[in-house]
Amino acid sequence: MRHPEVDSTARGECCLMKEYQAAEIRNCALVGHASSGKTMLSEAMLACAGVINRMGSIAAGSTVSDYHETEKQRQISVSLSLLHFEWLGRKFNVLDCPGYADFISEAISGLRVADVALVVVHAQHGVGVGTEAVWKYATQFGLPKFIILNAFDKEETDFERALAGVREHFGPRVFPLSLPVNPGPGFNQLLDVIRSEVITYADDKSGKFTESPAEGALAERVKKLHEELIEYIAEADDSLMEKWMEKGTLSEEELRSGIHAAVQKQAFIPLFCVSAENNIGVARLLDMIAKYGPSPVDRPKVAAKTPEGQDVEVALTDPEPVCFVFKTMSEAQFGELSFFRVYAGSVRVGSELYNPERRVTEKIGQIYILNGRNRATVPVLHAGDIGAVVKLKDTHTGNTLCGAKRPVLLPAIEFPRPNIHAALKSTVKGEEEKIASGLAALHHEDPTFLYQVDPELRQTVLSAQGELHLEVIAERLRRRYNVHVELVEPRVRYRETIRGRGESKYRHKKQTGGAGQFAEVWMRIEPRPRDTGVEFTNSLVGQNVDRVFVPSVEKGVMKACEEGVLAGYRVVDVKVDFYDGKMHPVDSKDIAFQIAGYFAFKEAFLAAKPCMLEPINLVEIRIPEDCMGKVMGDLSSRRGKILGMEADGGFQVIKAHVPVKELYRYSSTLRSLTGGRGVHSEQFSHYEEMPRELEAKLIEEYKKHRQEGNQGG
Repeated sequence: MRHPEVDSTARGECCLMKEYQAAEIRNCALVGHASSGKTMLSEAMLACAGVINRMGSIAAGSTVSDYHETEKQRQISVSLSLLHFEWLGRKFNVLDCPGYADFISEAISGLRVADVALVVVHAQHGVGVGTEAVWKYATQFGLPKFIILNAFDKEETDFERALAGVREHFGPRVFPLSLPVNPGPGFNQLLDVIRSEVITYADDKSGKFTESPAEGALAERVKKLHEELIEYIAEADDSLMEKWMEKGTLSEEELRSGIHAAVQKQAFIPLFCVSAENNIGVARLLDMIAKYGPSPVDRPKVAAKTPEGQDVEVALTDPEPVCFVFKTMSEAQFGELSFFRVYAGSVRVGSELYNPERRVTEKIGQIYILNGRNRATVPVLHAGDIGAVVKLKDTHTGNTLCGAKRPVLLPAIEFPRPNIHAALKSTVKGEEEKIASGLAALHHEDPTFLYQVDPELRQTVLSAQGELHLEVIAERLRRRYNVHVELVEPRVRYRETIRGRGESKYRHKKQTGGAGQFAEVWMRIEPRPRDTGVEFTNSLVGQNVDRVFVPSVEKGVMKACEEGVLAGYRVVDVKVDFYDGKMHPVDSKDIAFQIAGYFAFKEAFLAAKPCMLEPINLVEIRIPEDCMGKVMGDLSSRRGKILGMEADGGFQVIKAHVPVKELYRYSSTLRSLTGGRGVHSEQFSHYEEMPRELEAKLIEEYKKHRQEGNQGG
């Protein structure tokens, strides 16, 4: 039994003090749907490389990668973790990315700086919506992909079915380089296609294995796969294609020399079978990445811009340093930690780098290489490598740091727009400032959530990628800044309008001894088309009202529109005409006409068939086909109107209009209806009239609330 090609001196942290050049580095993003086994795969990799003596577990909260309090409590990955180790003389930087859609931004950040995407798929559950999402981003970033089919130690795992499912989503070029010999409980053997060997793994989770030649049916299977593989490799290289056409085959040496180019061009997409939990198949996966996987040298140039906006290229070989900050996080022990990748030159301790976006110079203190919360300092990182620094003054996620002689900006990361909202309610008075500064700091760390103090709703509204994301933000706020907050349902931006015409003649008269107040306003109102706002006009003739009072009436009308008439919500889509009135030579003044305009509008509004409008969101839901019935039934119960459905790669995409009121915490319901396999997005579409019974209830609640307020006063 042996540990493949890793000697005992190459397993500890000490060996990683050496400096690595770009060709020796493998930057791998571990991505996939939630619960596909990414964190345990990263744990198995560390165990293979001898960085840890024993694998931790999710249940015990003892994995290297999931070390934050939130991750231990919830038993899921919430933040991207950076890991490193050496294998076959190569330095691996592994970015273990969360799988939940709520934290897709972490996966996008990881993919942005990786050179290869390791897409993990659970053999039983197959491709999920999260798998498709990360695949799309990896393609967008031009990354080669490896597929890792995990969990072959589970009951009723079927390799052929799993392979067919993956090919259905990602095409026929998905090609297995290892196959499970004995899937199910006790799984410990793989058929290695390149070596034509059966590999038997130890049952102690060490990753050690023995090899024996494939025989009988397994040998036949390997031979057939070998021939297919040769075709794919020949396709990616003209000189190999010629040799293959000539000889009908390729030598072992030619086959191996062509794998790297074929992987890089995705002439085929390598698929590996593993059990991450039991460390089966992981060592050979690492061998393949070390020998044939992409390195920073395969993408030697990246597009950038000068601060003036001119297009330039940054090359690995450029002497001036250029690095990109792809994640920032705040930790009590260290302060703000900035993760960065070096795209050119070298970054050394003590060097000064310029941030052209923020126009500040940053001094690089200690440089760290990380294994979760464990850190080791290094004096320098060269082009292609990934590390972290602390205590940068004013550099955040998406910023570029570079040499002052050649300032450049690498493209910022584009994150999805947040579309789930909740209001933040403080349960203790006097904490407003702490909450505001906490939210600002958390937003710098995680730009994928937004917050605003909404004057209309009179609430602080948080917007995030999902409900879980919102809860994690609230938890961080409570823990780090010692504030007492909870998430509550945000108020809905209802609107008030009219369906008919109305008019009023309102007289305001006030005598308080001395100067009085007098104004009379005659007003007509009528509906305007939806989304055209409030239009104020006057058609005064004659001298009944001095034109100097027109702005006063308008001010009163606009105040009434802002406050609302029926239920305290803003009035929209109304045309107002101030057509006549009366004034007094002494008692008429600005305030009198403001008050008369205000009440004249309210009277006319109530006479013009008033109604309430509610906001409607366009919702797009992506679900597996077998969940259609449950999801459609639930939409119907939320007053949803189905606009259309279409199939997309094994999933169904439903588009519907749903009232905003009915969507609070919808993603939790969807997750429950689809076993965590469904995702949705929502965006504002339009306003439409509320059903009468709901309108009456809303108005009644408003009247009751006002009455209670008046009694309290």
